[in-house]
Amino acid sequence: MTTAKTYPFFNCNEESWQMMKYCPFCTSCAMTFQILPFYSVKHSFTPLYTFRIYSSGSHGPVLLLLHGGGHSALSWAVFTSVICSRINCRVVAMDLRGHGDTKVKNPDDLSAETMAKDVEKVVEVLYGENPPPIMIIGHSMGGAIAVHTAASNHVPSLLGLCVIDVVEGTAMDALNSMQNFLRGRPKTFKSVENAIEWSVKSGQIRNVESARVSMVGQVKKCEEPLSSPGVSKSISEGIIEEEEEEEEGGESNHKRKKEDDQEIKKECLYTWRIELSKTEKYWEGWFKGLSSLFLTCSVPKLLLLAGVDRLDKDLTIGQMQGKFQMQVLPQCGHAVHEDAPEKVADALATFMVRHMFTEFKEGFP
Repeated sequence: MTTAKTYPFFNCNEESWQMMKYCPFCTSCAMTFQILPFYSVKHSFTPLYTFRIYSSGSHGPVLLLLHGGGHSALSWAVFTSVICSRINCRVVAMDLRGHGDTKVKNPDDLSAETMAKDVEKVVEVLYGENPPPIMIIGHSMGGAIAVHTAASNHVPSLLGLCVIDVVEGTAMDALNSMQNFLRGRPKTFKSVENAIEWSVKSGQIRNVESARVSMVGQVKKCEEPLSSPGVSKSISEGIIEEEEEEEEGGESNHKRKKEDDQEIKKECLYTWRIELSKTEKYWEGWFKGLSSLFLTCSVPKLLLLAGVDRLDKDLTIGQMQGKFQMQVLPQCGHAVHEDAPEKVADALATFMVRHMFTEFKEGFP
C-alpha cells in the first residue's frame, strides 16, 4: 500500500472538497491559504476585490509566484515543496484576476497594466510600507506580468526577476494559432479526475503529481446544465465534448437523444474556470515589447526555457552581452515548473545563492 505524497501548500480548513480530496495535508501544514479583501473607502464594509493567496515559510526573501493563463496558484504546489527544501525563503502564490478563486469587480480586465497593479496592491496589503526583499517569478502570461510589474517599479523591494518559458518572439508568433489550440480542448469534463487524466494524456502537464493539484484550480462545476444538443464521451468515457450534428433520423432517434440529454443534465459536469478565448484582445499587450522591457529591468534576471529555439533576436543579443542568466531545461513541456519542479527549483536556488539573496538550507548539498 502506498502513501499519498503531501505538500506544504494548504491549510486543512480549506473548504473546497477538491483540495481536500487531492491534497491530503496534515494539520501542521506550513503553507496556508488566505483571502485578501480590498475595500473601497465609500463602502468600507463591501470588499471590491478578494485575492486568493497561498503562503509558506517564516523567514528569508519572498518568492512571489505568478501563474500562467488559465492556471492558478496551485500550479506552483509541487515546486513550492521542492524550493522550500533547498533554500531559506518564503513563498507567496496568488490567483491572478479572472483565475482560480480570486474575485474582482471587473474580472474581464486582464490587461498587463491592470494585473501588474494587482500585484502591487497584494504586496502592499501583505507587507505595508516596508515589504521584505521580493523576487518575482512568473510562468507564461504570469512571466509577462512579472516583467511589467518589475519594469513599472510596482515592487519597491524587488531583488530579482525570473521568467519561465515566455519570450516575445515565440509568444507573438503563437498568437495566430492560439484560438485553434483552445478550440481543440474539451469544453467540459465528467469529473475532476477526468480533467486530470486529460491534462496528462494531452501533455498539458506531464507530471501526474502536479496535475492532481494544478487541475483543481483550472476547472469548476458547471453553473448551468450543458446547453449542447448532444454530447459524446472520450478518454475513459470521462471527457464530455460537443457531438457532430445529428444525422437525419426518425422519431426513435429524437426520443433517444432527448433521454440522453436528460441523463447528461443529471451529471455534475466540470468546465474551465476562465474562457481564455475571450481574453484575446489582451494577448498582444502581454507580450509585445516584452523582450526589451525584460532587458531594461535593472535587477538580476533569470530566464528558464523549455527549448533554446524559443529565444528571439533581442534576447539572443542580451544573453551574449551577459544581461541575464539563461538556462534551458530540455524534455519539458510549456509548464516547465510543473513538469520538472526539481530542475526549476535547483536553477532558481543556485541563482539566488549566487547573488547572495539567500542561503542553502543546512544539510542541502
